[in-house]
Amino acid sequence: MTNLLCFGDSNTWGFDPTSITEIFPRRHPAQVRWTGVLAAELGAGFRVIEEGQNGRTTVHDDPLNVARNGREYLPACLESHKPLDIVVMMLGTNDLKSYYNLPPGEIANGAGILARMILGSTAGPGNRAPRLLLVCPPQVGDLSHLPDLQAKIPDGIARSRQFPRYYQALASALGCDYLDSQSLIMTSPVDGIHLEADAHGILGRAVAAKIREMTAPSP
Repeated sequence: MTNLLCFGDSNTWGFDPTSITEIFPRRHPAQVRWTGVLAAELGAGFRVIEEGQNGRTTVHDDPLNVARNGREYLPACLESHKPLDIVVMMLGTNDLKSYYNLPPGEIANGAGILARMILGSTAGPGNRAPRLLLVCPPQVGDLSHLPDLQAKIPDGIARSRQFPRYYQALASALGCDYLDSQSLIMTSPVDGIHLEADAHGILGRAVAAKIREMTAPSP
């Protein structure tokens, strides 16, 4: 059995964009979420563990929400689910919020801290480190029809569009596997941040293809 941990934010949790104006967000059904698609694509030889949280950041405390700091939660998460063969991590969108005031390169540096924690951990088989698939977050879409959200994530389109070059450089420096979600999917026009069902399907199948490459026997 190959154990996969999917560590991310609301797009790993499966936030339904049509619930963006509701007090309590709704979640896509399990089989629709990219993690569910991933599990179905890989089949019985793989165990997919969902670890998505709305508002999760890379390394920052959210002044308006408790327990959103990925760096604080990650060590316990890795220990709780070990042994892990592969960690799939997609984080960074929430770091675009105005009260962090971070350029895209610094957001990628935050992801790099988590990546190094994973690759330096004993959470893998035999107390070795698991492998890492770093996934660049999707580009933020048009938020002009949601002025409160636009104020919270200023210049979201332009700033998130720069993610791929920084995340790819990070993956190259770390020697880990990489997937650019921005080359595959777009966020929903409903809220500009979250994924609709079809995008979840595309992302789940793309991650599955990368996992098959990573676990293929050596020639």
